[in-house]
Amino acid sequence: MRSFEELLVEGAEAPVDGWDFGWFAGRATEQRPSWGYARLLAERAATATAVLDVQTGGGEVYAEVLARAARRPATAAATESWPPNLALARRTLTPLGVTVAEAPDGAALPFPDASFDLVASRHPTVTNWAETARVLTPGGDYLSQQIGAGSMRELSEFFLGPVDPGTGRLPQTSAAGAESAGLTVTELRPQALRTEFFDVAAVIVFLRKVIWTVPGFDVVKYHDRLVAMDARIRAEGPFVAHSQRFLLTARKP
Repeated sequence: MRSFEELLVEGAEAPVDGWDFGWFAGRATEQRPSWGYARLLAERAATATAVLDVQTGGGEVYAEVLARAARRPATAAATESWPPNLALARRTLTPLGVTVAEAPDGAALPFPDASFDLVASRHPTVTNWAETARVLTPGGDYLSQQIGAGSMRELSEFFLGPVDPGTGRLPQTSAAGAESAGLTVTELRPQALRTEFFDVAAVIVFLRKVIWTVPGFDVVKYHDRLVAMDARIRAEGPFVAHSQRFLLTARKP
């Protein structure tokens, strides 16, 4: 393993735009959810007329889904709020015929009522249930893989100390939000997934990319904890944390 200083520089300089996690190959692993979100979305997209991907990130997952679908929907759209990801999503998805709209997370969706028979979202920061219900057609479906309460708590607490995960990201809270907007929840499946980091550079890149794990993370601010993380990995092996995920599907009556 390279020195701490070398790993620190590598982690601080690695690109973090988009939601492509290919950089982590050989540096970190995460157990995948048993339901196979991309496969489920590809199957549903193949039978849909109009599909919307909310908070698409860099569009990589949506592009993969459209490539895997046996038949592409006649209309495909996506939203994204963060300018670097918005630019990346447009480069990735526009050639596939996808309309990519800028929309703040949780704000009104820039589409007419009943525009889509399938709305999807992978790891949304927040879900506007009223807007989701509004743009769905009657009989339309919502499919989402969401981040659950206490995700990567071991990693958060290594840097921050004890953390209260709260109730906002509990599966039951999201299900209640969907029901309050008039949707019928058809499936709710939580799962804890083992994640391993093999060097401190991987930890740094993850915290720069998934910014809510340690809000305000900076390599200078957390230098001492990074030194301790590096020493722990060298002495004990990979740092282990658990991401929390849940699958939620709902239908508009």
